Amino acid sequence: MTVNGIAYLEFHCEDARKYAAQLRDGYGFTVAAAPGRHPEDLTRVIARQGDITLVLTSAAAPDHPVNTFVARHGDGVAVLALRCDDAEDATEQARAAVARGATATGDTGIEGFGDLTLRFVGADDPLLSGPEPAPGGPLREIDHLAVCLPAGTLHPAVRHSVGVLGFRIIFREYLEVGDQAMDSTVVQSPCGGITLTLIEPDPTREPGQIDRFLEAHGGAGVQHLAYRTDDIAGAVRALTARDVAFLTTPGAYYDSLADRLGATGIPVGTLRELDLLVDQDHGGQLFQIFTRSTHPRNTFFQELIERRGADTFGSANIKALYEAVERERGDL
Repeated sequence: MTVNGIAYLEFHCEDARKYAAQLRDGYGFTVAAAPGRHPEDLTRVIARQGDITLVLTSAAAPDHPVNTFVARHGDGVAVLALRCDDAEDATEQARAAVARGATATGDTGIEGFGDLTLRFVGADDPLLSGPEPAPGGPLREIDHLAVCLPAGTLHPAVRHSVGVLGFRIIFREYLEVGDQAMDSTVVQSPCGGITLTLIEPDPTREPGQIDRFLEAHGGAGVQHLAYRTDDIAGAVRALTARDVAFLTTPGAYYDSLADRLGATGIPVGTLRELDLLVDQDHGGQLFQIFTRSTHPRNTFFQELIERRGADTFGSANIKALYEAVERERGDL
């Protein structure tokens, strides 16, 4: 099986047009009705920017599977579509590999994590022929997806990613924030175009934000999407002007940057002004920031990331995310 990258992410929504308008107005996506013919009871809108394609789907019938997903989880990522040279062959290989576990979820799909379906699609998939994105948008591609999992299911999810999809493990960490703790493993496709951060809570510690996500979301699911940008400072300024709100960072974080990292690729004054986080690995530095959640259940949010040589995930970045969320709740 050869997986070449993320073809698109499909969101199941209460109102696809409303969700698409939020992506257009807040993040600068180009949106249009999905091409091709669709069942009359479905509304599909394509949102595109750079190499990012998002499919927003809503259904009229109350008992439609789309509405079943929304009732259980709220608006959220329901399908991760993987681009393949031969979608049918990839599906057959995946189903053969998961005869030990996952089941089929359609002509070209298998179970992923919770209600997240993995779908294998080829270049001829009609949902890939949506509107041409307007030039000059700040977002370039999907850097990674973070998936929250119930306690005890991280290792099976990793085995699923490695054994079925052929991904490799690139990072592991046990993270403690206050009295809570969580395990995380990052897996990546051989092509490097798909990266999943898989996270489960430590049930021996105090319940924390992963537990809260799982309760509010109704099980495993995508907690956030990270969009890669070539100019995170410019992107934050542009999105802030569109009324996108970001999490803040305490000033003390920037006071210690020189001692921790030395010189930074973006001036510390700019990092402080824009609440940007910075970390580094053996390859270079990366810069990140997280949006405030606008989801009614406070479960889903976005991330912006700029990589300057760094190709993995620094420990301080993951911890900084969870500490930022805890500060927003007043727990730190």
